[in-house]
Amino acid sequence: MKTNYFLGASTDGFHRIVYTEWGQPSPTKPAVFCVHGLLRNRHDFDALATFLSQQGRHLFCPDIAGRGDSDWFKNPQHYNFEQYIADMTALIARSAATAVDWIGTSMGGLIGMMIAAMPNSPIRRLVLNDVGPQVPLHGLRRLSKYADTRVVFSSKEEARQYYQKIYADFGNLSESQWMDFTEHSIKLQSDGKYTAKCDPNITHTKTTTQFMWELVQHPHKTLEGIFFDIDLWHIWQQVTCPVLIIHGRHSDILLPEHIAKMQKTHPQMDLLQIENAGHAPALLELAEHEKIKNWLQA
Repeated sequence: MKTNYFLGASTDGFHRIVYTEWGQPSPTKPAVFCVHGLLRNRHDFDALATFLSQQGRHLFCPDIAGRGDSDWFKNPQHYNFEQYIADMTALIARSAATAVDWIGTSMGGLIGMMIAAMPNSPIRRLVLNDVGPQVPLHGLRRLSKYADTRVVFSSKEEARQYYQKIYADFGNLSESQWMDFTEHSIKLQSDGKYTAKCDPNITHTKTTTQFMWELVQHPHKTLEGIFFDIDLWHIWQQVTCPVLIIHGRHSDILLPEHIAKMQKTHPQMDLLQIENAGHAPALLELAEHEKIKNWLQA
């Protein structure tokens, strides 16, 4: 395992995207890209990447701009899917992979779905962790309650309690897993307190009017909003590769009726239910790793 970075580009110049690389290139197996959720970072995939790399897979786990150790944009308008897709295609090019398997949680899944929908996409197999082409309003509003707040913690323990509360739907994590989760989610400030390793401007990029107009005219540019369901069914219809849906049984982001519609409209879709999770399963269990490995190898 090694950590590296590359330079992505926006209209304001270059920015650093940090990623962790696991394993070695394989002549017979596509590289695996693991991309995190809206306010998360690459370390959410440490356990899965450790397992898959031991099975001979070559993995790349990036921090999307504004998260983890990657650079923050001075202009928050760059926090949009068009930019994320540009950065991830740059990482695919850097990897020299001609085919990739994509594992994406929430926002990371939407990025993967958009890339998979493009003509001549390098994505061979797509794993969507608790996200689909329709994201309901009530789930987005729940996420917005903590997504719009810059939190400050006086101690790591206070941070752990906070994350354990707001991410309770991730599943039955142990105390040590919650502490690892917390350690990778915070950074020490000069005043001795801790704050999230995430730009608070990520969700403040557009007015309601701008968001609605871009959803209609330029759906790849939209970011999670809190005024209406996100509807990306027209993009889903362009995805032709095999898809594995991982569904947290108690999720308020990926609903059963959406899964049923996805199954009807995609002939190569499989479903993995996670009973003890909501949005989104943390994917820390060995049994989950085995199922993902087997599906990627099918």
